[in-house]
Amino acid sequence: MPEILKQIYKPSMKVGQVYAKIYGSDANALPIGNVLELGLGHAEDVQTQPDMTALGGGNHAEVRRVTEVKITAKLADLNVVNMSRAIFGEASAQTAGTITDEAHTATLGDLVRLHHIQPSAVTVKKGATALGATEVTMAGNYEVRPEGIFVAADALGVTDADKLWITYTHGAYAVIQALTTKSVELALTFGGLNEADDGNPVVVDIFRASQGITKNLALISKGFDALDIEGSVLVDPTKTGTGISRYYKVSMA
Repeated sequence: MPEILKQIYKPSMKVGQVYAKIYGSDANALPIGNVLELGLGHAEDVQTQPDMTALGGGNHAEVRRVTEVKITAKLADLNVVNMSRAIFGEASAQTAGTITDEAHTATLGDLVRLHHIQPSAVTVKKGATALGATEVTMAGNYEVRPEGIFVAADALGVTDADKLWITYTHGAYAVIQALTTKSVELALTFGGLNEADDGNPVVVDIFRASQGITKNLALISKGFDALDIEGSVLVDPTKTGTGISRYYKVSMA
């Protein structure tokens, strides 16, 4: 018997990279960033047959069958891919550009939400039409914010219901339309390193897992944000053979 199979001292405290790709894809798996927690949970159905042959009770027979394998993770990097998967969204890239005479109606003390974020080189005009509009100075009238133009409650050059024409430039950014697609199925690899055992590798391959929607998407919090996600490990019908798992495998040095 190889020595590795006879080891007894094996404390465990793991760190490492998590990689993912779409299940069934020929693409290489990509790292998903800093993962604060990752785990597998098993649930089972236990069927017992009581021992009726003598006093005192007990079981004569027992059968245990796994009913579910859950995967849980806490993702620290809220990048576009992780966010899209966690909110069942579709992502698209918005290229940089210049917007001329975007039409809005002013309300004192309110935000004018522009069609694009992080505007720069902003010019605001007011008038019934863009052609005949006159420029409104920024000082005392409005502020430029990443989400748009905030009209001052005591603005001197703007009144309620004024027609505004706003020209600005914006950089490239990503847009994620939430709840527009279904859950994704992934093939995952955890490239673990056991800090309690000289950094020896512990590699876990999860062949097929569905990812559920995040239970909570923090928008304002006192600490770092993270995505808490759950999913189910599903059978991978492509894995065949005696003694070959169809769910996941653990390789450890």
